[in-house]
Amino acid sequence: MPEAILELRDVKTHFPITRGFILRRKIGTVKAVDGVTLSVQKGEVLGLVGESGCGKSTLARTILQLVPVTGGSVILQGRNLCDCTTDELKRSRRNLQMVFQDPYASLNPRLTVFATLAEPLLVHGVCPPSEVNARVAHLMNTVGLAPRFMQKYPHEFSGGQRQRIAIARALALEPQVIIADEPVSALDVSIQAQILNLLAQLCRKMNLSLIFIAHDLSVVKHISDRVAVMYLGKIVELGPAADVIERPRHPYTRALVSAIPTPNPDAERARQRIVLPGDPPSPIDPPAGCAFHPRCVYAQEKCKLAVPPLVADGPTREVACGRLGEI
Repeated sequence: MPEAILELRDVKTHFPITRGFILRRKIGTVKAVDGVTLSVQKGEVLGLVGESGCGKSTLARTILQLVPVTGGSVILQGRNLCDCTTDELKRSRRNLQMVFQDPYASLNPRLTVFATLAEPLLVHGVCPPSEVNARVAHLMNTVGLAPRFMQKYPHEFSGGQRQRIAIARALALEPQVIIADEPVSALDVSIQAQILNLLAQLCRKMNLSLIFIAHDLSVVKHISDRVAVMYLGKIVELGPAADVIERPRHPYTRALVSAIPTPNPDAERARQRIVLPGDPPSPIDPPAGCAFHPRCVYAQEKCKLAVPPLVADGPTREVACGRLGEI
């Protein structure tokens, strides 16, 4: 395996629950991310999937150090971001950028496109002020927007165009890794395909590493090299995209895959969907042992006793299931 450009080692992000106005006291903990270990190779697209509330967005913000890490390490190009000073973190962020979910909220409505794209160039001193105009025009061309629109404001663009601007902003500093947090969920279906194709093209052209967060497994399969499935703050399955989606091993992954619609009406009526009983447990009080056992049809008594580790299942797969060899 080539050397990883980004490594997560037992990353934990917990939020305290407090009560009281004057004398505040801690009464609990939300374990949003609870021991995630991952690596991303140079030029790789890693898909991160899971249902709402499983910790995907919190993990993305933890990688960027937008929320403080409770434990573990986030290592970018050999440097642990959790131990960086403010100045060191600022320099490291040139190589780590993010595309947010909502293009309507992620752009400052008071700034023109030019100002939005020029700001990171000037803050980080990427180029002299005399070259900023040409650099912004190049960024707009890269994402498929005409440079003549650079003096317009975000409200003058469609949702897809705004997301292209957000992608251009992420590319401005020529990063090594981009985190895309559900970048197409707020867009129309036809526009989703355009943005996905743009991201895939940029990754190939610029040899970018991409962490692509999404709900839609069919979208993840289209763009990703590997897929990590997350449940209640933990990774439960990791492997090549085609293998994970076509031959899922963890019961939770099987349920997610069964929810992917098929374009053939006859096949859609014939196939059997796996409907999980109950609701996801609360990250405030997760169940003992395997967090998925209250909803798992294969659960046994031993599943309630110990948290299953993420272990190898073949040369390229890892699965966290106590009954892996039995189901």
